[in-house]
Amino acid sequence: MEIIVASSVGVLTAGGVYLILRLRTFPVILGLALLSYAVNVFLFASGRLAINMSPILSKYGDATYTDPLPQALVLTAIVISFGMTAVLVMIALGAFLEAEDDRIDLDLVGEDDINGEDAGK
Repeated sequence: MEIIVASSVGVLTAGGVYLILRLRTFPVILGLALLSYAVNVFLFASGRLAINMSPILSKYGDATYTDPLPQALVLTAIVISFGMTAVLVMIALGAFLEAEDDRIDLDLVGEDDINGEDAGK
């Protein structure tokens, strides 16, 4: 079970980093969403993966229960990531409406470097 959770966190993180490095705004937003999902799964798994345990306390007084703190952290992270995604979508929409393109321009790379031509010629 732990290997499945660890590999899913790794796949979500790799996909998020790949999408963040794209030169369009929509894949960047999707990449940030994937990274937030990876962080949520990681936080949830940090409270130990427990099967058939009560969420807080058992009525028989057993000391076996899952930790509620990671669940509260994940709930808070979901709310914060939803708010940040909404803000990023509005910023990207405003930039798209003003520039009529969603391409991210980098000042370090010239237009000739993108097309594969030499900049010095």
